[in-house]
Amino acid sequence: MNALGGGAVRLGRSGVRVGPLGFGAAGIGNLYTAMSDEQAHEAVTAAWQRGVRYFDTAPHYGLGLSERRLGTALRQFPRDRYTISTKVGRRLEPTRSGDGHGDDLAGGYGDDLADGFAVPADHRRVWDFTADGVRRTLEASLERLGLDRVDVVYLHDPDDHAEQAFREGYPALERLRAEGVVGAIGAGMNQAGMLTRFVRDTDVDVVLCAGRYTLLDQRAGAELLPAAVERGVSVVIGGAFNSGLLADPGRPGATYDYARADAGTLDRALAMKAVADRHGITLRAAALAFCAAHPAVASVLVGARSAAEVHDCADQFATPVPAAFWRDLRDTGLLPGDFAAGPPVAGERP
Repeated sequence: MNALGGGAVRLGRSGVRVGPLGFGAAGIGNLYTAMSDEQAHEAVTAAWQRGVRYFDTAPHYGLGLSERRLGTALRQFPRDRYTISTKVGRRLEPTRSGDGHGDDLAGGYGDDLADGFAVPADHRRVWDFTADGVRRTLEASLERLGLDRVDVVYLHDPDDHAEQAFREGYPALERLRAEGVVGAIGAGMNQAGMLTRFVRDTDVDVVLCAGRYTLLDQRAGAELLPAAVERGVSVVIGGAFNSGLLADPGRPGATYDYARADAGTLDRALAMKAVADRHGITLRAAALAFCAAHPAVASVLVGARSAAEVHDCADQFATPVPAAFWRDLRDTGLLPGDFAAGPPVAGERP
């Protein structure tokens, strides 16, 4: 099935459109383990072949490596055929004489694994949500991507920098949108509370919520998603697998929210997998369907490190999930009663 690029929707009131399944490019920035440029190129190419036309990256991902690899891989495709987003808030500064172009651990810089990426620590991240910082960070991203524009810019993880993000960073994005430098603006975070504030108190087009609307965590469903529907703001969902647990709960050392899953959460995921098995589907298919069905959700981002993972994600995304599966989750107490017949679907109020 190759329909993932179809059904594209606008982000909020902007002219930017995204398809229902997007490619999250943290993995090709050497998230946790190194991969080759060729593998990264193959993963992006496979996404394109499966109809994916929305690609998301950030300077944070591999200290710029994700942006460089994604830009190189997308160069083979017409620029007006895809949507790309990046993020601001973490400005990259060279450490010593690092130029940021190496993707091995040579050069005596050490590694960036403390921040999750198997790359040389030849740059350091500087939190910067000032207007000048926003522009400088975006300019550097464009250079790494090899592009003259991106479609969407998110304020990235402003959790501990709320005052500066709302007072300086957000107005800077508004100006960039008014100038036509970017088409849509928003914020991307691993929490729902501050994103709800962005939806209610600003004129963002879209918010990216990672890990807070999944089969295991529905916190974004309480206020964020209803507010987005009410305000006409789009939501992009990341972390549909909660950093791996919902992809394969049977794997030894399975992770939940970037740490080893605790026993209770692991048991819950395994119980969900057993229900999925009884209905002849995978837990991956159910996890993606849950995120995609809400009327506020414009796209679901899935990170993939190989062409095989891309093809699997596309196959799972296209798999119908029977209503009886959702009822069984409810009846066994694995999903709140609000989702008795599945998550809200397009056209329905949450």
